[in-house]
Amino acid sequence: MAQGISLIVGLGNPGPEYAETRHNAGFRFLDALLSGTGVSLRHESRFNGEVSRFVIAGRDIWLLKPMTFMNHSGEAVSKLARFYKIPPAEMLVVHDELDLPPGAVRLKIGGGNGGHNGLTDVTEKLGTPDYARLRLGIGHPGSAAQVVSYVLKRAPKAEQELLDDAIARARDHINDIVQGEFQRAMNALHAHPR
Repeated sequence: MAQGISLIVGLGNPGPEYAETRHNAGFRFLDALLSGTGVSLRHESRFNGEVSRFVIAGRDIWLLKPMTFMNHSGEAVSKLARFYKIPPAEMLVVHDELDLPPGAVRLKIGGGNGGHNGLTDVTEKLGTPDYARLRLGIGHPGSAAQVVSYVLKRAPKAEQELLDDAIARARDHINDIVQGEFQRAMNALHAHPR
């Protein structure tokens, strides 16, 4: 068991034109987490992001949506982490994942970035890949040349529903993740038939 999570970062791009795109799965996860709670994110210019505090499983957690655009996500993450002295081992970064089919969700600790520009920047700015990632499957367009336009498009309704289902399942297991019960969360999330 790890020490638990103190910061949850949802990756995405700011602005209404990106709101429903595949690349904004991380933002959508934070929206789902806060849905119905009365808690909202507020813009904090010193962190280049939207920020809130939220209690999960009895722990006081920071939530962050970087407003720096995906490729510079690490700027916001590192600023908030340094200010509040949150080590990478206590961070969960939630992002879209091309290498998983729509509807799949996986928890991963450390490792490579799989070509994800947001993760690459977070890793670079933190100086380590040793943080938890919640990977929300969006599928792959089949060709590397199509990736940019694919992630910046809205998915068809059936895929959106699969992503919403994955987000809901991840939210159901957020207590275990936040408490550092990563293996229990992995067993539950990874056992899903998708």
